[in-house]
Amino acid sequence: MSSELYRNIVIASDGSENSRRAISCGIEIAKLSGATIHALYVVDTPSVISEDWTAGKEAIREMMMNSGKKVISKIKKIVEESGVEVKEVLLEGYPANEIINFAENNNMDLIVMGTLGKTGFERLLMGSVAEKVVRHSKVPVVVVRDGN
Repeated sequence: MSSELYRNIVIASDGSENSRRAISCGIEIAKLSGATIHALYVVDTPSVISEDWTAGKEAIREMMMNSGKKVISKIKKIVEESGVEVKEVLLEGYPANEIINFAENNNMDLIVMGTLGKTGFERLLMGSVAEKVVRHSKVPVVVVRDGN
């Protein structure tokens, strides 16, 4: 039995251990609805590489892009093994903005992502990509919390 509710699901991953739980959740929803998964990784170059930094900028960017490609490749393998159709998406920019823009501009029906569940000062320093996506996305979001 499949549903027409979700045809295209974005699984946004940062490659962390907790994002594996989000991947599993996204796969289960996709299986139930017959959806295609769009495995999304955003390379956060603006936070690491400043405009006026020139020495080694391209080498660092290339390393970050390669790391993102590896994460996406792992997700693709997991999703394919589950029998769900998957497409790889590698973007560059501020993660929350890119996740929202991709979902809204590509007719996605659902965003699935993990969160580390940070609170207090740690969250204030790092910010929360999941929180920003939940607050600003017009597309429904499922946030899978850390198991701890």
